[in-house]
Amino acid sequence: MCGITGWVSFHRDARTQAPVIEAMTGTLTPRGPDAGGVWLGERAAIGHRRLAVIDPAGGAQPMTDRPDDPDIVLSYSGEVYNHHELRAELRGRGHAFRTRSDTEVVLRGYAEWGEGVAEHLHGMFAFAIWDERAQRLVLVRDRLGVKPLFWALVDGGLAFASEPKALFAHPEIRPRVDADGLREAYSLLFNTGPTVWSGVREVEPGGLLVLDRDRVRERRYWQLEAAPHTDGREATVERVRELVGTAARSRLEADVPLCSLLSGGLDSTVLTALLAGELREREGPDARIRSYAVDYSDQAERFTGDVLRTGHDTPYATEAGAFIGTDHSVVVLDPRALLDPGHRKAVVVARDSPIGVGDMDTSLYLLFGEIRRHSTVAVSGEAADEVFGGYPWFHDPRALAADTFPWLLVTGDEAAMPLNPELDLRIGEFRDDTYRDALAAVPHLDGETPAEHRQREVQHLSLTRWLRQLLHRTDRLSMAQGLEVRVPYCDHRLVEYAFATPWALKSFDGREKSLLRAAGSGLAPHSVLHRPKNHYPATHHPDYNRGLQNLAREALATAQVRALADETRLKPCLDTPPGQLEWGHRLRLERVVDLALWLDHHQPELVL
Repeated sequence: MCGITGWVSFHRDARTQAPVIEAMTGTLTPRGPDAGGVWLGERAAIGHRRLAVIDPAGGAQPMTDRPDDPDIVLSYSGEVYNHHELRAELRGRGHAFRTRSDTEVVLRGYAEWGEGVAEHLHGMFAFAIWDERAQRLVLVRDRLGVKPLFWALVDGGLAFASEPKALFAHPEIRPRVDADGLREAYSLLFNTGPTVWSGVREVEPGGLLVLDRDRVRERRYWQLEAAPHTDGREATVERVRELVGTAARSRLEADVPLCSLLSGGLDSTVLTALLAGELREREGPDARIRSYAVDYSDQAERFTGDVLRTGHDTPYATEAGAFIGTDHSVVVLDPRALLDPGHRKAVVVARDSPIGVGDMDTSLYLLFGEIRRHSTVAVSGEAADEVFGGYPWFHDPRALAADTFPWLLVTGDEAAMPLNPELDLRIGEFRDDTYRDALAAVPHLDGETPAEHRQREVQHLSLTRWLRQLLHRTDRLSMAQGLEVRVPYCDHRLVEYAFATPWALKSFDGREKSLLRAAGSGLAPHSVLHRPKNHYPATHHPDYNRGLQNLAREALATAQVRALADETRLKPCLDTPPGQLEWGHRLRLERVVDLALWLDHHQPELVL
């Protein structure tokens, strides 16, 4: 995995701007700690930071189609899992290769298919191609948006980057936030396209952007479609197992140490079992995959359930690791370490955003740091809930009947930091308008029952919006530690098949994730296979709550935070005894603390 950045301008000579592209590229060093490089042409400056995973000796970037006087320049981040098949096809079409890297497959694929190369690629990726012949920039992002890609206009063209911080190293792009940005951040709707930053946009998942002298053009090369499903239950279960297995096996390729994230839930256990089985097939019966779980030193004694958590993960993860035969480790964190200002600032800097989930972000960042000591690649069960219907809102009649985004009835305004009413952001009106637009984008089949119609809407919203913030979280916090995280449940072929499957099959046993549970039979212990959905763990230690309240009071002592936050509605969160602080109210305090750190680091211009 890597970091990419650069710009194109038809109004100035980029060859005179070496310090700018070097500064932009330097901001992405955590994403690519192994190597970096830049390429300068008359109209384009391209930068790259590399985390070497495949072909460490041969995959240096920016990569060109030939060393001298190139026609094509590529800066690429990600993994293309069908690169071997594409390499063979391209060789058959007359292309010669200098390296073993998937990067060169993307480069030669563009030479053969132009911007149509995107449709040939299976995997997670974001890349920029400068076509010197056509004087054209092409930006491409993977189908589910696993890898980030941002852009902003500059004089005579545009700049792009894996993270906004690289854009802000360009002299024409400043960190600026207006009312629209605050609405995007705090409405919890997770739009794709606009961001919290004024003038900074994302390339859409499954989308590409083309810039030439005449215009900027955006289009989608992939999106979810409603297709007829003709398989019966047994055939559907078998097809799901086949697709999950194919996705898992394809994510094992690496020239560096690889591990699995094993929480003790259904998603990660099934995935880890498939990875472990494939590894034994390749390397022999004694081969063992490393697996990791996270816990807190107080969890066994203090765990209490809440709206998102039903049980303590560690015993299940340990049982799953023993059942599968992994080399399992539990990373145990002291809850007080989650209050460390250095850790919290590192997380906010990694996100480039004030919106996160507080201690859960910090603990994930620390977990990834510990994993990075031993592995460069980790495989995660992220996205299974969106694909197979695991969240409460798929099963709660109240959420299904609500005329709004279903997760708002689970998280609600309790989970959003209350903003100063004097800002008059009209977030309720913004949510209503956005919800109508989101429903208009959902594909449907003729003859669907009202219940099936609604479930398709909820799954589309979950896959195109809720999943977006989870993928951002995973990418930013892992890449800040120089760790690549792969997400097999985001394989677009699996997503397409599951989206087309009727809800009656997705819930045939009356529970969440029926298809995955059936497909995982024999791959997980009975206790894990039938365990209720459990979210990422959070600490329950009152000392953490007490420390968080103190940090929030310090944040509210600053003028900028007071100008944005509603102190009156935050007061009950500050006055509640630490041992009685509910999850939603605690998350409000987390976001106040993160807001203060974000303002202090980025020093954004607020135009409200």
